[in-house]
Amino acid sequence: MRQKVILGLSFVAFMTQCTMKETPNTGEPIAKEVAHEMTIHGDTRNDEYYWMRDRDNPEVIDYLNAENTYREKIMKGTENLQDRLYDEIVGRIKKDDSSVPYLLDGYYYYTRFEGDKEYPLYCRKKGSLEAEEEVMLNVNDMAEGHAYYQVAGLSIHPNKQKIAFGEDTVSRRIYTIYTKDLITGEITQVTEGECTGGSTWSADGNYLFYTVKDVKTLRSNTIKRWSAADNSTKTIFVEEDETFSCFVYKSKSRKYLMIGSSSTMSDEHRFLAADNPTGEFTIIQPRERGLEYSTSHFGDHFYIRTNAQNATNFKLVKTPVNATTKEHWMDVLAHDENVLFSDMELFKDYLVTEERSQGLVRIRIQPWGGEAYYLPFDEETYTAYVGNNPSFDQKHLRYGYTSLTTPGSVIDYDFASGEKTVRKEQEVLGGYDKSKYETKRIWATADDGEKVAMSLVYRKDLLRENGPNPTLLYGYGSYGYTIDPSFSSVRLSLLDRGFVYAIAHIRGSQYLGRPWYEDGKMFNKINTFTDFIACGDELVKQGYSAPETLMAMGGSAGGLLMGAVINMRPDLFRGVIAAVPFVDVVTTMLDESIPLTTGEFDEWGNPKNKESYDYMLSYSPYDQVKAQDYPALLITTGLHDSQVQYWEPAKWMARLRKMRTDKDEVLLMYCNMETGHGGASGRFEALRETAMEYAFFLDLMEIKS
Repeated sequence: MRQKVILGLSFVAFMTQCTMKETPNTGEPIAKEVAHEMTIHGDTRNDEYYWMRDRDNPEVIDYLNAENTYREKIMKGTENLQDRLYDEIVGRIKKDDSSVPYLLDGYYYYTRFEGDKEYPLYCRKKGSLEAEEEVMLNVNDMAEGHAYYQVAGLSIHPNKQKIAFGEDTVSRRIYTIYTKDLITGEITQVTEGECTGGSTWSADGNYLFYTVKDVKTLRSNTIKRWSAADNSTKTIFVEEDETFSCFVYKSKSRKYLMIGSSSTMSDEHRFLAADNPTGEFTIIQPRERGLEYSTSHFGDHFYIRTNAQNATNFKLVKTPVNATTKEHWMDVLAHDENVLFSDMELFKDYLVTEERSQGLVRIRIQPWGGEAYYLPFDEETYTAYVGNNPSFDQKHLRYGYTSLTTPGSVIDYDFASGEKTVRKEQEVLGGYDKSKYETKRIWATADDGEKVAMSLVYRKDLLRENGPNPTLLYGYGSYGYTIDPSFSSVRLSLLDRGFVYAIAHIRGSQYLGRPWYEDGKMFNKINTFTDFIACGDELVKQGYSAPETLMAMGGSAGGLLMGAVINMRPDLFRGVIAAVPFVDVVTTMLDESIPLTTGEFDEWGNPKNKESYDYMLSYSPYDQVKAQDYPALLITTGLHDSQVQYWEPAKWMARLRKMRTDKDEVLLMYCNMETGHGGASGRFEALRETAMEYAFFLDLMEIKS
């Protein structure tokens, strides 16, 4: 690629002499360019910002800091609005709050928060909710002195007097595992910082099993066993296939230790009696490409959710524990091409399944040997899910329900009487009147004629009869992950200022079943982007919005979505937020040393194959930046991001600055220098970033208060 020349001096050479400069009129940071050619399949790409991958390079840190300074400068006029947004968002949150307790082995376990403290307390009470509280972990105390702190994977020892937990102080999703004696308070370090955070005990509590990550690629590839007796560690399983990740857990029955290995299109599970922790694991069904399955144990059988025998939407089978390979599998629930079987919960007397039909979740209850029925849900668009049900002997089902207008509830359904008891409904401080808001589902028509659903919410008295309203369209559309419509007290700060909020249920999710996912990945990935564009066009067509009032937002793979659609249809959007965006698709997927790469070839394709390379290159946001006007854009990232490395959004911002033709439109980037993919770890701290994002949108709409 020819280098840009400034006053007779090559741009690369010029910028090597000065790390970064500002554009004269706007003060935007302009990153230096260093030629870096990459050739494959006879095609050469020049990545002039490839140098940003070196996080130890002071110039990289200088550039990220300069972007943060520039964002602060441009958004300085919104600081009061940000403060007001933060105060009202926090003001809706019940500060002294707790989860609904669940009963297990004579103890009621729950999590609670205190006042203005950022982190939870993990607690329990013995025998009765009226008993004295025992605080197992006070994460506020543990987090002192850390800019970022996260506890994960709490695991109760069989004697109930010890716990294991994971600790991450970097935000790289790499945990150190500890045990804590709940009698003496003594804490013992089990591992170095190399784990996923979760762990599980053997039946006798003498051994702890946990999963180890490759510290470079962050692939979960090893299962280890720690002995409490002599503090020794032994590797018991290594996942050699780089397209698979592994994990370890205990069956709900607690009779078996389970090791799972999974890739995008294949699974393999092993089991071992929990009271024989030093024995050998047995494979349930050897891995086969295209055969997916997950396993639960109940009685003398394993119950298996699988796509075997062309069950695209999955079915439920069972197999004897002593004969587990697929030729022994017997159908329990047959495949339904119109209904996605997504999850199950087994009880002594009941089989409960979670399904998705026409985009909506259904909870199906079937007495063993009896007739099945469904829990009724009345709203046009909503979210329901099976909750925490740790015991086979429970006489009730715990489930959750919410919608875009209904605060989340935890409900116990009595199997025998059919009575529902609301154990908790999310409390919105300051008063929330559901009757002021409306939620509905509308459908857009995609380029190929497919109907794409959107879930909408708005405040009825602020919906303009003749439109358009400021509108935020949210999307994700990858990995089969479905963004369901759920309540958010935070979102009220937009709705109460006249915004319409819409979720686009685009292909790449499983909103309309497994085929909806298959039709939005690999060589069908473009459908994800054109579906989202169709949704935006439909919002304009129906008068909810207009290009000058339509905003868009997505994060991670949803950030890829944002990057693709603004390359394809920049005229459709007034402003866009791309959070931790995966935008450098081809270069990242060519580098197997980068976290997540090897495990995602079946999601995006392997660009070492020319056909995949050409297709991925056709939509890769970083590679497809062009000389055109772009909407206002805010990009967020974290220096320690484990899922999408910080340099992807940083490089993207630099190239957008160079290529875009409308120099008056704002391009901003915020890099949290202390966190990773999930942002700040504290419950209130993270809302500062939300207030900033909302202020970005509101300022574009000239809403100042």
